Amino acid sequence: MGLHATHDRSREQPESTWAFTDDRELIPLRAPVTPAARSLSVLLIEDDRADALLVEDLIDDAASGVRLVWARSMAHAEQVFASARPDCVLLDLHLPDASGMDALERITKRDATVPIVVLTGLNDEDFGGTAVAAGAQDFLVKGRVQPDVVRRALLYAIERKRAELMAVDLDATQLRARENAILERGLSASPLLLDNPGVDVVARYRPSREHALLCGDFYDVIQTPDRTVHVLIGEVAEDGPHEAPLGAALRIAFRALTLAGVHDVARMHHLERVLRSERSGSGICATALTLQISPDNPRLKTIRAGHPGMLLHGGGTVEWIMPPAGPALGLRADDWPQHELELPDDQGLVLVTDGLFQGFSSNGSQPLDEDGLSRPGESGDCIR
Repeated sequence: MGLHATHDRSREQPESTWAFTDDRELIPLRAPVTPAARSLSVLLIEDDRADALLVEDLIDDAASGVRLVWARSMAHAEQVFASARPDCVLLDLHLPDASGMDALERITKRDATVPIVVLTGLNDEDFGGTAVAAGAQDFLVKGRVQPDVVRRALLYAIERKRAELMAVDLDATQLRARENAILERGLSASPLLLDNPGVDVVARYRPSREHALLCGDFYDVIQTPDRTVHVLIGEVAEDGPHEAPLGAALRIAFRALTLAGVHDVARMHHLERVLRSERSGSGICATALTLQISPDNPRLKTIRAGHPGMLLHGGGTVEWIMPPAGPALGLRADDWPQHELELPDDQGLVLVTDGLFQGFSSNGSQPLDEDGLSRPGESGDCIR
């Protein structure tokens, strides 16, 4: 059973109503709130009633719109935390059930995001600095506090804690970004060619995902000791976080298989197995196109698994070539046709993924598509 009482003041101020609970702990039922200011909830953890009333006077003199809740022990403060999070805590370091850094540690363990202002006595002023070093945002010395100092301390503690949390989030975000960049850089392709390889390789990789180094597109160029150049280009048919790792897994598998002497259709079967084992869902597949360029033969071998064709350019002409194709990887195909085509010395090949020809022409009216790629320069077409 509780008793209600009104705390009287001689100064002209708004009235605060308090309730005494069975264990004599003081909790306000109503606090003045001004429309112009956001209401702040402050939890005062103080075992001395006179000091608690002094703090209430200081806060009422300093600012309106502050709801003060008094907890006379750490146990009661933890009950308050269980029901609502205060905007700031005023903490006395000498409580019946918690003292010194133990009191501070119990609050931070309960909620590491809440700002804390420590209350110290005249004889342990130096202890306030120790508390700040241990995690408190500020400290006040009882008997030397003015209303404006209390107000500034509360606002400063709240803003300082907010800045600390933002800095922690920023550091974590930057760390994840650095880790992702290192990972993606390690997974990105770097052509593996011998000295004087006999071919020129120019690569352009531009992920559509903002701030990314990798996407679901993948490629690789490897030259084996017999000077044969093996080329792979492909695309994972999935939008999401799993596309880049799966594309990297296929590229790495292609390089390992090639260096191990596994080529042609046998290599495609192994890539099919890798994709099925690494994909995150049964419906995910990947397109791929491989080239095998011999140093002493103008004819090259190509295998196409659901991937777009390629551009043959030279002598002022550009031709879109579509070799025979088999199903994309992941569709449990049994075989893929192998096709040979001639590549004269004065001509070159451009391998692309569908993101290139799905772009728009310069007037922005229609997709560029395969026909647009085969006629650059005509009608002012360019990729946007």
